[in-house]
Amino acid sequence: MKQLLIVWFSRTGGSRQLAEAARDGAEDTGEVETSFLRAEDAGPDDLLSADGYIFACPENLAAMAGEMKAFFDRSYYEVLGRIEGRPYAALICAGSDGENAQRQLERICTGWRLKRVADTRITNVGAQTKEEILSRKVIAEAELAKARETGATLAAGLEMGVF
Repeated sequence: MKQLLIVWFSRTGGSRQLAEAARDGAEDTGEVETSFLRAEDAGPDDLLSADGYIFACPENLAAMAGEMKAFFDRSYYEVLGRIEGRPYAALICAGSDGENAQRQLERICTGWRLKRVADTRITNVGAQTKEEILSRKVIAEAELAKARETGATLAAGLEMGVF
């Protein structure tokens, strides 16, 4: 059975909601086993045992969240040259544009020679004040539907052997 690993980090709930939606989409698709791990709990062995990946994180201070970056730092060299060609997709929750987090995450995946199989989805929550930034996020259903679609796409592709 193929395995999809979803690695996520969320401080205020937005990225977690996106990751959960992706997991639900993947699990509804069929015969793919899904691992759902917080970034601080995931590592090289999880990457090596999976056939594909979804990474979900917020953009903090115009960068990928530190906890997600720490996951990549911990894992990068341990799996370098060992996961090439595996499919991935990414979900980013941002207060403004999310493009720097997207660039950082995609650059790491490019270094691993992963295959991006869906456009990185950036959910902009428009949080600009201290209160908005620190508050619990509620992601709109339309954005959650896109995240479910991402999960379903990865799972279906893995199941059919397309990726």
